[in-house]
Amino acid sequence: KQFGVHDTTVGGWVKSYKNHGDQVVVRGSGNYASDEAKEIAHLKKQLRDTQDALNVLKKAISILGK
Repeated sequence: KQFGVHDTTVGGWVKSYKNHGDQVVVRGSGNYASDEAKEIAHLKKQLRDTQDALNVLKKAISILGK
């Protein structure tokens, strides 16, 4: 409470530490357990972005094709 961190957040950190030890598993902070995990996260993001772009193009084609 002194640092403004909610009890639930601290509980999650404790649970993560018990499950994984010193290994960092937090994706959002940019800290990855390994270089492979970082690369996988990067590729997944790239795939999501590509799929989003494809969906936009499909919608544009359907609108322009009318």
